[in-house]
Parts: sequence; C-alpha cells; structure tokens
Amino acid sequence: MADLFDKMRDDELIKRAKEATEIGMYPYFRALSHSEGVTATFEGKEVVMLGSNNYLGLTTDQRVRQAAIDAISRYGTSVTGSRFLNGTLELHLELERRLAKFVNMEAAVVFSTGYQSNVGAISAIVGEGDYVILDKDDHASIVDGVSMSKGEMKRFRHNSLDSLETVLAKLPEEAGKLVIIDGVYSMGGDIAPLPEIVALSKKYGARIMVDDAHGIGVTGQGRGTSEHFGMTDQVDLLMGTFSKSFASIGGFIAGKAETIYYIQHKARSLIFSAALPAPQTAAVLAALDIIESEPQHVQNLWDNADYMRKGFNDLGYNTATSNTPIIPVVLGEDFRVGLAWNALIEEGVYTNPVVPPATPPKGGLLRTSYTATHRKEHLDRALHAFKVVGERLDFIPTKSEMAAIK
Repeated sequence: MADLFDKMRDDELIKRAKEATEIGMYPYFRALSHSEGVTATFEGKEVVMLGSNNYLGLTTDQRVRQAAIDAISRYGTSVTGSRFLNGTLELHLELERRLAKFVNMEAAVVFSTGYQSNVGAISAIVGEGDYVILDKDDHASIVDGVSMSKGEMKRFRHNSLDSLETVLAKLPEEAGKLVIIDGVYSMGGDIAPLPEIVALSKKYGARIMVDDAHGIGVTGQGRGTSEHFGMTDQVDLLMGTFSKSFASIGGFIAGKAETIYYIQHKARSLIFSAALPAPQTAAVLAALDIIESEPQHVQNLWDNADYMRKGFNDLGYNTATSNTPIIPVVLGEDFRVGLAWNALIEEGVYTNPVVPPATPPKGGLLRTSYTATHRKEHLDRALHAFKVVGERLDFIPTKSEMAAIK
C-alpha cells in the first residue's frame, strides 16, 4: 500500500537541499538577526544587503515606522475578520482611493498579500472557455491564479512579440482572452515591451493585465510601468505590492470601477482571508505620502542602480538584459552560484542565489537589487567584494587580463 508521505523521502530537490545543508552550503531559510535596510547581520557578520526589495529604503524611515505604531495604538494588531464582513476599516478605503488616484485608475482593492492579489483577481475573472496568455517569466502567483481558475493557460517566450502573436492567432476568436505580463521581471530586471504587447492584445481582442510588483515605486516616477510608457489608459488591470517600495506587506488590484467591484465580490482570497492589519495599512499610506512628495528617492534609486550596473560590466560580469534596479549577475552552473554566494558572504556582501528551475538550465545567477538609501561606500564595498571573489574563483578576468583584452 502506497504511503502519501513517501515522496518526502524520495524527492530529488529535498535530497540535494539536505546534502548542501550538511556541508554548510545551503543558502536558503537562513536567518538574519538584524537588518537596517542597506546593511544586515547574517550569522554574526555584518553584510551589505544586496538582496532586499526595499527599493526606496522606506522600511527604516521614521515616518513610516511611526505611522504603524500610531495605528497599533488606535486599532490594535489585527482586524480579526475578512474584508467581506467585519474586516474593512476606513484606512483600507482611504488607501484604495489613494492608490487608484496614484496609478491613474478608477478604483482599487487591497489584498492581504501580493500573492493573494494575483490569485484572487485572476481566478475571479477567468472562467471556463477563457484563455490566459502568460510570459514564460511571469511570477508564480500568476501561474497559480490561472491554475485555480477554470481557464486554459498558454505561454509565450519571454518578451517575444512573435511568440505572443503566434499564441494569440491560434486562439478561438469568440473566446475570452487575458494577456498577463510582469511590468518589471523580478529575476532578469528587464522592463516588458508594454506598448507592443498592448497593441497585439488589442489586435486579437485580448484584455491586458500588468503585474507591477517590482515596477510600482520604481518606474514611471514611482507610478509603475504603465506610467513609464504613458499608457495607463490602455491597461485593463494593474497589480502592485506593498512588500517592496511601500515598506509593508499586502497588494492591490486597480482598474475600472465595475471590474474592481466584480473582483471584490468574486475573489476567494479576499473574501476568505483576514484583512490587512491597520499598522501595515497605515505604513503603506505613509510611504505613499513620501513617494508623492519626495521624488528624489526614486532618482537616488536609479542613480545607485546605474552605478552598480556599470561597475559590474566594467569588472566583466554578465548582467543580462537588466535595465532596472534589479541586476542579475549570471554565473551559469549551480555550483558556481553556490561558491560565489558563500564567498561573497565571507567578503561581507549578501546576495540572493537563484538556480534552476527558477532560471533556465545553466542560467544560475546571483540576484542583486538596490535601494535609494545605499550610499556610495556600500556600493564600492560590494563591487570590491565581487572583484575579489570573481578573480579568486576565475569568474572574471584579472586586471592584467582585462588590459590585454582592451
């Protein structure tokens, strides 16, 4: 008789994780004991933090912290109910109004996590006989949302307009169709070609949804990828999160008022989950105040990202097609990524190791990301560490080799 739990002993991924843990090389689920945004304490060692999505550095802004503290004093730590019943606060409604205005949409609805935002919206609006067309690099929450719907999933090659059109052209003309892309891709750090994707979607009668988890607060003066291209009015649904630029947790979906009202009443992840607690909601509102009134934070972020991208390229690293504050350092095989991650920790720099299946085969990388509050000394320290480690492990040319190449 088969035992349901047999897979736990036989799973190849779990075996590899245990082996790496035994030799001290497993990089995941390891705890930070302290974090101040640009630096952190990792297993007793201070490191420059290049692994955070705290793009505008607002998690440590005293105004954001105080807003959360004040909300705890007034509302407590939880709303103890779903938005559908007793869990809606005036704070939620205020945030929804503010967000809709911020992204130039008619309405918005706030979820307790970004994951729930995608899962809830997609499964609510996609039904039997509908098709959802995804970029192959779309976030897992989008894939899961489609899987939970009754629609059929189709995929196209990353940012390939030819591949997208090939998929769209084969779909029944009478079927409902939704194209979903990331505005900024979380691993590659590249911006989607939104104008061309919108044009193709309209040509084949498809609606368009943009997951802008890594674009809100970053692109388009902080208003996201649609604003970056000046075409917010051409996008049907916009998703954003609070766990990155907004220094909190949660997410939202914005669009036409009629669409948002429908999602409010159909999204199971909204109706059957506790609402976003007041301190997290108040923190988002405070962060939004800062983003709207202090544009220098977005500019500082981009200045830091440009500085690091140039630094990596000058050292001879491959940063793929990144053109945002997410900069992957592509190293290839898994063992190279593991060696580099461990060596950089020793040099005082924290990065995020990413290996297949999260990347293509032999496409392993160190994901680095930057904040508005990184100072030049942090960035130079990081570049020096990458230089030392790269030369030691023969990942980049030495100074004399670079001179010979030039």
